[in-house]
Amino acid sequence: MMDESPAPPTDGRSAHDRPGVYSTPGAEFERDTRYLTTRITTDGRDGWPVEPGRYRLVVSRACPWASRAVVVRRLLGLEDALSMGICGPTHDERSWTFDLDPGGVDPVLGIERLRDAYVRRQPDYPRGITVPAIVDVPSGAVVTNDFPQITLDLTTQWTAHHRAGAPDLYPDALRDEIDEVAEEIYRDVNNGVYRCGFAGSQESYDRAYDRLFAGLDRLEDRLTGRRYLVGDTITEADVRLFTTLVRFDVVYHGHFKCNRNRLTEMPALWAYARDLFQTPGFGDTVDFVDIKRHYYEVHRDINPSGIVPRGPLLGGWLAPHGREALGGRPFGDGTPPGPVRDDERVPQGHGAG
Repeated sequence: MMDESPAPPTDGRSAHDRPGVYSTPGAEFERDTRYLTTRITTDGRDGWPVEPGRYRLVVSRACPWASRAVVVRRLLGLEDALSMGICGPTHDERSWTFDLDPGGVDPVLGIERLRDAYVRRQPDYPRGITVPAIVDVPSGAVVTNDFPQITLDLTTQWTAHHRAGAPDLYPDALRDEIDEVAEEIYRDVNNGVYRCGFAGSQESYDRAYDRLFAGLDRLEDRLTGRRYLVGDTITEADVRLFTTLVRFDVVYHGHFKCNRNRLTEMPALWAYARDLFQTPGFGDTVDFVDIKRHYYEVHRDINPSGIVPRGPLLGGWLAPHGREALGGRPFGDGTPPGPVRDDERVPQGHGAG
């Protein structure tokens, strides 16, 4: 997740012994967007060439920013070229951890905390330890955590390793429109829910709330008469919106006070979200249990008890959506990805089924 980490403890207690602070009284939420912007490219212009097997994508299924990379990697069929390490849904002030792995150690990187890979790159790394991150396996150092560029580069720089039938998520002819739509989605929706949830005053919350729902209303209008955001196939823009929509009712509506209405009460957006969820590569990467645990357990200044709600019911994600009537072809001239690998399946009971 992008940098929303509280300061490390200074009182001798372990990080899990004291709640983190994510909302500053009297202030608007300002996200730290300074990333390690090194790129992994076909020509290796930054010193990091695309090489199958050399890098490891580190994610948490709880995080919407990391989930973009999970979806894109699966849609493009990069599993053999780019391995994936999965952190647990909770973290402390210091780092995401590999607590889902045997012994709490990533089996490829040999580390317990993602922070170890950041300090291999920069010993005095001063900012939050974020996912997604791509780590150079030989050196153990993070190459990049620039989440918007990571998915674009997976699409445009790793083409030699895409599966047969992989979709073009960033077609040349549509890039300007995709970029424009994606920027609006980030500004008003992806980051908008956080500006609501981490607002430090009534005034900043009210502004964030109005801006978020104005953005959602524009998207509702846009998607009423078209199946996808840009063009007639799935693109990068759809991936970026999906990861917020799939979290909306389970965490943002209540936990972040984004409660003018639920996603299920916005007909076009709800049908659109179900359409994507039921498309291979989207819903089969979603872990609702990890999502709820992360937000409700980690943000203790917002939810001091750490109690994770049992609801809402999730069966509606599998209900017919009727969006085929709008036309469009999810994968264009390509094909859906195959089944999820056994070692990357969302645990039973963590999805919508």
